[in-house]
Amino acid sequence: MRTILAVDGGNSKTDLALVAEDGTVLATGRTGPFVPQSAGVGPAADVVERGARALRDGMTAPYADAMAAYLAGADFPAEEEALRGEFLARGCAGEVSVANDTFAVLRAGASRPWGVVVVCGAGMNAAGVSPSGEVARFPALGRRSGDWGGGEELAEWVLWHAARMEDGRGPATALAELVVTHFGTAGVAEVVLALHFGELDPARLHELVPGLFAVAAGGDAVARRVVARQAEEVAVMARVCLERLDLLNTPAEVVLGGSVLTARDPYMHGLIEAAIGASAPDARVVVSTLPPVVGAALAGLDLLGAAETARTRVRDHFRRSS
Repeated sequence: MRTILAVDGGNSKTDLALVAEDGTVLATGRTGPFVPQSAGVGPAADVVERGARALRDGMTAPYADAMAAYLAGADFPAEEEALRGEFLARGCAGEVSVANDTFAVLRAGASRPWGVVVVCGAGMNAAGVSPSGEVARFPALGRRSGDWGGGEELAEWVLWHAARMEDGRGPATALAELVVTHFGTAGVAEVVLALHFGELDPARLHELVPGLFAVAAGGDAVARRVVARQAEEVAVMARVCLERLDLLNTPAEVVLGGSVLTARDPYMHGLIEAAIGASAPDARVVVSTLPPVVGAALAGLDLLGAAETARTRVRDHFRRSS
């Protein structure tokens, strides 16, 4: 029976699954971050190969008949082709498909191979696929490409408002208490200086995001404005993708993925549903519950022309194991 190597390569980790053509999940594994932008294409491919070899003792290339890799850093066609060429040159599989990891979230969360996805984790991205295969996407290069939001930016806004309250430039907000309580400092300025002098890892600011939603739920006006701004950005990205694909008046699914959105904060989720519903009344908002590697596995089954029962078997396996 033919097999698929499914890969979800992210900035913090890489998940892999070896799947048979009938949808049986033969092995799963996790390895290090996939960061071709900083490490280079070759070292990034090494991460995937190490993970593939670990799926089964003694397994060598080719690791499967087909490989479906959804990868961070595959933001443009040239990057996708460079990564695909690297995997083919290494003989990882006879057939290799590479796409941005955003599309894995869409494929895992949607009931069909098309729809729109908005991912809000550390950063923001969105994409869409029409029933005929047309694609809508964004560069997703941060503020320089017009992006706003994600856990990193939300945390920066928490600290910004907290600092301005403490020194008198901004309105009163419980976000200041959130910052000092979380980091155990005497004041917000102490946190700012710790960041400046390298005594506090900036990545730890992301820890403030759950607290932001809790403060907003308590009615804090400043926190609620930040959360509302994030909801607006999610809805705008979804609307633009639907519009580009001529799906505004189609019963399309809008899949929400990433840690910020899968937490399903009631206040923000309600705002998102209302905003999307206002511009696309037939759209249905879906929160992704399956890991993105499932999307890669489903795409791999598409490459092999597998039966629908195989896709059901893959989904059922990961539902049971989640």
